[in-house]
Amino acid sequence: MKILIIEDEIDIATSIKEYLKTNDIHCETANNYQTALDKIAMYDYDCVLVDLMLPDGDGFDILKQLKLLSKSDGVIIISAREALETKIEGFNLGADDYLTKPFHLSELLVRIQALVRRKKFNGNNKIEFNEIEIDTLAKSVKISNKKIEFTKKEIDLLLFLIGNKNKVLSKSAIAEHLSGDMADMLDNHDFIYAHIKNLKKKLNDAGSNDYIKSVYGMGYKWDND
Repeated sequence: MKILIIEDEIDIATSIKEYLKTNDIHCETANNYQTALDKIAMYDYDCVLVDLMLPDGDGFDILKQLKLLSKSDGVIIISAREALETKIEGFNLGADDYLTKPFHLSELLVRIQALVRRKKFNGNNKIEFNEIEIDTLAKSVKISNKKIEFTKKEIDLLLFLIGNKNKVLSKSAIAEHLSGDMADMLDNHDFIYAHIKNLKKKLNDAGSNDYIKSVYGMGYKWDND
């Protein structure tokens, strides 16, 4: 899972990032309006946390930009502003949730997880695709009811592919999902081929059908056909 934290208070952004990292969530940060705009234009996220009060802009304008770009990123507003009118405006602009500061990081984590489940998997903690069952909370995978050992990165990749089934995902998109904006610093995306190869082998060795298809010159897709 990959999220963007738009928060100008460095201590708050850092504490959120460090807490979520321990729960296998890849976090990127933007501490001002312009950086936030650049990141949402360049990358896709499972969830965007938006502080409304930024030094060089308004968080509501970020929500408007997400809508203009037809982004499907989940959005949670995190703000000290607790007026009902502010919350209503946020929801009207496309926010999925609103969390008033100060808040417990454990509650934020639960809300992020719930939002991503709603967006991609109809609210389910257990994702089933034919003979494959993934428990997103236990971080475990079963093939035909038999538990198979996968790394956390492989489970993340598996969920990303299933969550975008029948959609061609470029190597760049997969790299961004697994590594965030660090992917831009890599000379190539050969590591994606290695991850895909290992995932396919584990699935096949466990008796699963071959759902991961290579699309020449474009990338990969999860295909049930």
